[in-house]
Amino acid sequence: MSALETIGLRLLHHCDPETAHKLGMLAIRTGMAPRPGSYSTPRLRTRLAGLDLPNPVGLAAGFDKNAVALGPLSRAGFGFVEVGAVTPRPQPGNPRPRLFRLPEDRAVINRFGFNNDGMEAVTARLARRPDDAVIGINLGANKDSDDRAGDFARVLAHCGAHVDFATVNVSSPNTERLRELQGAEALAGLLKGVIAVRNALARPVPVFLKIAPDLTGDEIEQIAQVAMQSGADAIIATNTTLSRDGLQNPARQEAGGLSGKPLFESSTRVLARLARATGGQIPLIGVGGIASAEDAYAKIRAGASAVQVYSAIIYEGFSLIGKITRGLDALLERDGFTSVAEAVGTSTEDWL
Repeated sequence: MSALETIGLRLLHHCDPETAHKLGMLAIRTGMAPRPGSYSTPRLRTRLAGLDLPNPVGLAAGFDKNAVALGPLSRAGFGFVEVGAVTPRPQPGNPRPRLFRLPEDRAVINRFGFNNDGMEAVTARLARRPDDAVIGINLGANKDSDDRAGDFARVLAHCGAHVDFATVNVSSPNTERLRELQGAEALAGLLKGVIAVRNALARPVPVFLKIAPDLTGDEIEQIAQVAMQSGADAIIATNTTLSRDGLQNPARQEAGGLSGKPLFESSTRVLARLARATGGQIPLIGVGGIASAEDAYAKIRAGASAVQVYSAIIYEGFSLIGKITRGLDALLERDGFTSVAEAVGTSTEDWL
């Protein structure tokens, strides 16, 4: 981390978290944050659900909710970028404060509630996206919608021409009753509608499913079966958790989804259970608590073909992405792997 980045992070941490995020986004857009470009080697190049990635380290949804920094983020070292969640109509989300830093725990709690500018505004920005990046959209539903399942399909129909993949997000804990859509019957119906819209696009894109970490073994098995039978192209494991086990910071009492270091073990166990349940028939993307190359490598060896990062950037800055990709390349070389694909799932049993 450069001296400038260190100073910038210290200053941002003196602001309330949501204001700091807005200032951080401004820094990214104006060139004050690192933009080294995507680091890539033959070992790191990854093919994920038909997408060619320069490296397997992506930016998770939620950082750029409204697709306002596509160019800078595509040059920040990520192999792919996911924006959103995006809903059909704009919505303000939950009242502030709704974002909390837990520095002692290296964690974050948010209860944003899908605040975003809506699919019309986001589509206009996606239409101006850089062509040399892999960019996806996280699909969401309006809080007051009469047809939440239909909302996901509507957003994809509107934005699909300008993205490389789309994620069905039924796992946010901050929209009331949204996680009920993870039930087998409801999920099958939702995915059927989204897949039908995807198939009708002039350029069909992969559809991913993002699930919660707070699932039983039986629920994980059911979701795996529904995802494969419905034609989903990958599963993202996992979203934020409602658990507060082992936290120290007083903000642990705040409602919302917890992300960051405390999520690493539980999300990786869900990932490994998914790997066993899917038997390699569908690629997995590991998210939750990644803050180092070793963390990313552990997710890959547990069963992930790619990973995503978000919360650790709040504490480590964007230089972290280069450390993860270069470190991951070194770890793969150390263990004799010539590609990420060779390492996928080689330690799944250790997490079961």
